[in-house]
Amino acid sequence: MNSLIKSFYATFAGPLAALVLVHVVGTIGYRIIGGPQYSMVDCFYMTFITVATIGYGEIVDLTHSEVGRLFTVFIAATGMAIVYYMMAKMTTSLVAGELNLILRRQKMLKRMSELKQHYIVCGIGRVGSNVAHELALTGRHYIVIDTNQAHIDAYRERFPDTSFLHGDASEDELLEQAGIQRAAGVFAVTGDDAKNLVITLSAKQLNGAARIVARCHEVNYIEKIRRVGADAIVSPDFTGGMRIASSMIRPQVVSFLDEMLRTDRGLRVEEVEVPEEFAGETLARLVPKSRDYVLMAVKAGGEWVFNPEEHFAVAGGNTLVLMTTPAGRRAIEQRVGLHKLG
Repeated sequence: MNSLIKSFYATFAGPLAALVLVHVVGTIGYRIIGGPQYSMVDCFYMTFITVATIGYGEIVDLTHSEVGRLFTVFIAATGMAIVYYMMAKMTTSLVAGELNLILRRQKMLKRMSELKQHYIVCGIGRVGSNVAHELALTGRHYIVIDTNQAHIDAYRERFPDTSFLHGDASEDELLEQAGIQRAAGVFAVTGDDAKNLVITLSAKQLNGAARIVARCHEVNYIEKIRRVGADAIVSPDFTGGMRIASSMIRPQVVSFLDEMLRTDRGLRVEEVEVPEEFAGETLARLVPKSRDYVLMAVKAGGEWVFNPEEHFAVAGGNTLVLMTTPAGRRAIEQRVGLHKLG
């Protein structure tokens, strides 16, 4: 709304000021030409109907005043020129605005069609907006879907470049438009457990390899959502309770995690899977020491190895757990994904 007001002011402030000036000059001029028998209101009205070309009779009698008639021609020509200029600017702004909106929409859809291994956030309310913000902060591509345009607009005020779709995320057509076949995962985080269940079912049918994380409030929906394909189910009520308890019994740990989440560097605990081609490599060669990340653990099969030694040999499918920045995560992913160690 503020940007709209600023745009209107920048476009029309000058012409409006000029139009006001014409009325002031016209009012004073007609008062001088007509004489004191005409009030300022009469003179203003004479100016207004002249500029507006309404065509009423002369309020100020100019029958015997050539100067008055020339003055009227000047006021009419100047006022009409300003009015027509404002109308032209308004028409241009409307057309340009619509055209710009269409072009931006097409550009966004093209960008969405090129995304791979991105995430789809279904529901951009209070929970969904935090999910999307976390994805943005850690440098991951995502698309948001919501039935409420106001929720989308509110989020895009903070993140104007966000790709979005307005509609029901449980519809296959909308998920396909969001690139579900190429997506790495889907967040079913609307405020409706039944809707999250349907989104989970639809997404899993369209892309069985995508990871689905669903939000659930009601206990009786948890098993249902899991049965239709959710890989993880999060209950905000349960998570909130755990957070409250942790704030009491381990306050410094909570303070550390909060600081990690608030830092502008996007520091997070991330995971990277080791490809089969790197089986047998040691951690010293695979993830050499760096200030961009700290290796915390390796999940080998069903076992966790915390603070592993540098000579630890990884196997294909092992998961590295690191505390790292987005840049550090991308460096590790590129190292194990694109460059074979020699």
